[in-house]
Amino acid sequence: MTINSSSSLGATLADKSPAISAASTNAGATPLVLRIVLAVGFAHMINDLIQALLPSIYPMLKQNYGLTFTQVGLITLTFQVTASLIQPWIGMYTDKHPKPLLLPCGAVFTLVGVVLLSMAGSFGWFLCAAALIGVGSSTFHPEASRIARMASGGRFGLAQSTFQVGGNAGSALGPLLAAAIVVPFGQPNIAWFCIIAIVAIITLSRVSNWYRHHLAAGGKKGKTAAPHNLSPGTVKKALVVLSLLVFSKYFYMASFTSYFTFYLIDKFHIAVGDSQILLFLFLGAVALGTFFGGPIGDKIGRKRVIWFSILGAAPFALLLPHANLFWTGVLCVCVGFILASAFSAIVVYAQELVPGKVGLISGVFFGLMFGFGGIGAALLGHLADLYGISTVYAVCAWLPLAGVLTVFLPNLKN
Repeated sequence: MTINSSSSLGATLADKSPAISAASTNAGATPLVLRIVLAVGFAHMINDLIQALLPSIYPMLKQNYGLTFTQVGLITLTFQVTASLIQPWIGMYTDKHPKPLLLPCGAVFTLVGVVLLSMAGSFGWFLCAAALIGVGSSTFHPEASRIARMASGGRFGLAQSTFQVGGNAGSALGPLLAAAIVVPFGQPNIAWFCIIAIVAIITLSRVSNWYRHHLAAGGKKGKTAAPHNLSPGTVKKALVVLSLLVFSKYFYMASFTSYFTFYLIDKFHIAVGDSQILLFLFLGAVALGTFFGGPIGDKIGRKRVIWFSILGAAPFALLLPHANLFWTGVLCVCVGFILASAFSAIVVYAQELVPGKVGLISGVFFGLMFGFGGIGAALLGHLADLYGISTVYAVCAWLPLAGVLTVFLPNLKN
């Protein structure tokens, strides 16, 4: 997407903002409600922090229960499938029938999943716990993303980045908390994370109250014209390209979130706690990249950010399998920061391609994120069992080159 300046963006969207749902208000005509944007970002942090428990305790579970890499990948796949397949349907339904109570209800599923994860004693029960946490995530993302846009005051990139960086921050904090609370003292201490899940339920209950009052005050709005003159065929092709870019990004990200600790332990013979610190550095860089990607997209255009983010990570990704421990840490930070800046731009770009379908588009792209990540985790786990964990990173290093597909994205002009 090409945008001349941040000021022209605000002015244009104030005049031409698409309807974001059948029951939402014109985001460009309302002020930024920062407390709501920050609240959904905070809830996203908790949601993804709890999600990060799964890969963070994989080494412990693998050792204690004799799991294979393939079984580890299947646990991730179970979570990612339940977190992805339901999202588009929830988004499509709530575009027409907003359901504010879905937010705290989803957090209840997450709470039950955490309780089960703390008590599970077999591979099958780990799959059940992963599925429940995935259901909680799938009910959270479409509506929370919609609320972030509703409260954005027309600063869509900023709101989406703030929302998304909350999730990235949670993903980064998860391994640290797991290393401090779970790994030294055992699986039952996962139950301490129930407190965090309860905080999410309380926060989302308050956000849902704002959402309900906002809907009641705004009434139903009709759809306005799309902020572009693209044909339906061109829009479909652009959505396919965006989906392929999400595939390359999250297939590669799956190698880090599920197997980076194993790679570091195997190649450099470091302790589990030390590997968790390097994973935290990677995920922290992902959070920073996400934070800067959205506002920069508001200023210079989403398409430029997408170009830089995915293709720009390629040189660092190609070098990483050949680096020593120090440079592995440096390169993983570079890869995480650059690669992460794309997702907010991709989501907002897709929302502007298909105005009036914020829930559906958010559900589809968050669903693709989880789905591709889950498929990637399962396939890469099997690859690691067959050829070794180092092979995973030698193969995945080529995925960011898919960023060249950005050339097929049309320029959007408001």
